[in-house]
Formats: sequence, structure tokens, C-alpha cells
Amino acid sequence: MTRPQAVTIVLFLATVLASPQPKLKAEGPAKHPLSKETRKMMTSAWEKQVAELTEQIKQQPDRVGFYSRRADTLFFLGQFDKSVADYEKMVELDKSLDKSHWRRGIAWFYAKNFKKAAHQFEIYDSFDNVDRENGIWRFFSQARAYGLKKARQGLLKYKKDDREPFPSVYKLFSETIKPEKILADIKAAKISDTEREKRHFYAHLYIGLDHAIHKRDKKAVEHLRQSVANTWGPRSGFGPHYMWQVGRLHYELLTAKAAKAKKK
Repeated sequence: MTRPQAVTIVLFLATVLASPQPKLKAEGPAKHPLSKETRKMMTSAWEKQVAELTEQIKQQPDRVGFYSRRADTLFFLGQFDKSVADYEKMVELDKSLDKSHWRRGIAWFYAKNFKKAAHQFEIYDSFDNVDRENGIWRFFSQARAYGLKKARQGLLKYKKDDREPFPSVYKLFSETIKPEKILADIKAAKISDTEREKRHFYAHLYIGLDHAIHKRDKKAVEHLRQSVANTWGPRSGFGPHYMWQVGRLHYELLTAKAAKAKKK
């Protein structure tokens, strides 16, 4: 996605999320942190954007940027198969994107093509061998594709430092740290309020996703809701914003699953 497009989306969310949202302490984990009006506005804007980009692609079918923007927007709408198709088209048009295309890996994961998702994060490591966030998604994808035992055996060993809280979060998967310890360390750290909110965002996101991988859906929903309610994620740069969308989508998938099960 181009930088102007990333800025547009972040500014849009900052405006939309300025409206009052439900208080977490007053509601249960199934109560969405975003109001119905906010969600409706986001969906409407994305649907309009998809329509506009589709027309642009008809006029210039070889523009990688158009496919990138539409793929992201389709992903935000939860249309994972269509999103994958556009990410694939990007690589078809520009082969240099193949190894670094982490968004394609995440889209494959949510399209339930876990082996392809795992492969994407495996080849990404040759592009960037410091990024533990890639290692996290490699673990998630391998766990879904091959089982937790094999995924844990194949955990990458990182030698270089990475930004917090990823070194701590990564230890979750080798079962050498507890979620409570990660959150307590963030609370005790001598850092700015902004940095603390940032670390809380990533911690709750990945603690929640780890619970989901282990099929502990209730705990997953609790932490994912915290990540969606976080004030730093949706208003930051493109990467954090994309991951905020991931948390929102996974939260909605789990709450929809629970609601469906309750009706039976």
C-alpha cells in the first residue's frame, strides 16, 4: 500500500474513533469496543473504496498499488479469499515482493490456507531475521497447519534485539513466560504513556491470538477486546493499524462463533 493511502486510512480511523465508545469495565467481553455506528461507517467507507479501486484497476490493470490498496480494504471487510487474490496479483506483477509480503501471509492465515501462510513467514525470515513478529505468525501458521508440537519444535532462535514487547511475547510460544508477567512488566516499566499504550496493544493482541491458537476462546476474546479498545493501534502507522484490524477481525470472528453456539 502506498504511503498516502496508509495515511488516509489512519486519519479516517482517528476521526471515526473520536466518537464515544463503550467503556470496557461496564460491559462484558462480548460487547464490541466500537459502537455500531462506528462499525457501519467503516464498512461503508471500505465498500466505497473497493468499488472505486475496481474501476481504477479496469483502467490500469498493471498498477501494483491499486491491487495493494484493494487487497487491504477487502481484508478489513473480512473478504479473505478476495484479499489473497489481490495480494497474489501484486506478486505476479512484481516478483520482488514475494519474500517480504507479510500481508499475504496473514490473509492466507485467515483464508484458512495455513500451509501457504506458514511458507510466507518462513521465506520472510530470509528477508528479515530480526523481526519476531514474523516469527510469531510463523508459529501460528505452523500450529494450524502441522500442530502445536511441531510448531513449538520449529521456533526460530533470534540472536539480535527486537522492539518491546516482542521478545517477551515470543517467549509465550516456548512456554517460558506467562501472560500475567508480560503485562506486569509493561505496567512497571519506566516508559512514556504512549510507549506503554503501544506495548499494551501488541501484548493483548498476541496474548489473545495465542489463547485462540490453544482454543481458549473466552480468554482470547478478553485480550483481543483490549487490543481493539487500545487507543494507540488504530491511530498509528500503517503496520500497527493493519495489526489493529487483525485484532478486530479475530475478535469479531470469535464473538460471532460464540453467539452462534449459544443459539444451538
